[in-house]
Amino acid sequence: MKRLEIIAIAGPTASGKSALSMELAKHLPVEIISVDSALVYKSMDIGTAKPTPAERAEVAHHLIDIRDPMEAYNAAEFVRDARRLISEIQKRGKLPLLVGGTMLYFKALRDGLDELPPANAQTRAELEAEALTHGWLAMHAELARVDPITAERLPAGDTQRIQRALEVWRITGRPISSFHASQRKEGLVESGLEFPLFSLEPTDRKWLHARIEQRFDAMLAAGFMDEVAALRARGDLSPDLPAMRCVGYRQAWEALDNNEPIATMRERGIAATRQLAKRQITWLRGMPARNVISTTGEESAHGLASKLLGFL
Repeated sequence: MKRLEIIAIAGPTASGKSALSMELAKHLPVEIISVDSALVYKSMDIGTAKPTPAERAEVAHHLIDIRDPMEAYNAAEFVRDARRLISEIQKRGKLPLLVGGTMLYFKALRDGLDELPPANAQTRAELEAEALTHGWLAMHAELARVDPITAERLPAGDTQRIQRALEVWRITGRPISSFHASQRKEGLVESGLEFPLFSLEPTDRKWLHARIEQRFDAMLAAGFMDEVAALRARGDLSPDLPAMRCVGYRQAWEALDNNEPIATMRERGIAATRQLAKRQITWLRGMPARNVISTTGEESAHGLASKLLGFL
């Protein structure tokens, strides 16, 4: 086995990444860096399938519980934090193991980050007020007028990214797509770091859909609705915050607002999670340098670890 500097495991939600990472820790001296935009938030444990205290005691995990749900966390912050952690873990003689399903974070760390302007609170407030008046379909139409490349890429329901694209346009007078094609911070691959990316990909989505359904039911049984109710009861959170837009949390919040039956919320939550998995798989297939670990859903974590180790 050649000397490794870093390992990354990506895959759609519920594909078995966490179990694989814990099994891999039995064979390699790893510390895990979470690549998940939801796990960064405190008090969001059940709906994010956060590693248990026992798992975190057994293997060091990083970038979990580092933000209050009131606070934002973005790809630029992740790249900064991940770079620092990679260096610290390597100095301890350990192997950084990046694990998660936030593909934008993987891409930003591996391939580099666009030099976009910082957020502007006033412009965001203006855009939110306009969206409240005219609707997000109208905002998407405006984006199509000023930045057709980005509008074609973003569905009309992706309000967070539509808002950001319009914000960049109004701040700079340039479409956000022009930044993607110009200034960029160097990624880890360009800096010469070995970065093998392993991708857990289902051979058949039926088993993944079944596992998503099973996991959502397990979350409900574990008290997920109580977790969301406690977050609402704080009084300082809103469904527009990035934390509350996480899959599952958005549907649960809306259900509590509208006195919606749990069965209806369950259906919507499972459907949204399936859509998330579909987007994650699409992202992965656009990353040609990945090492695909095909999975039928029946393999043990030990079997998947053996497949991964066979690549090294």
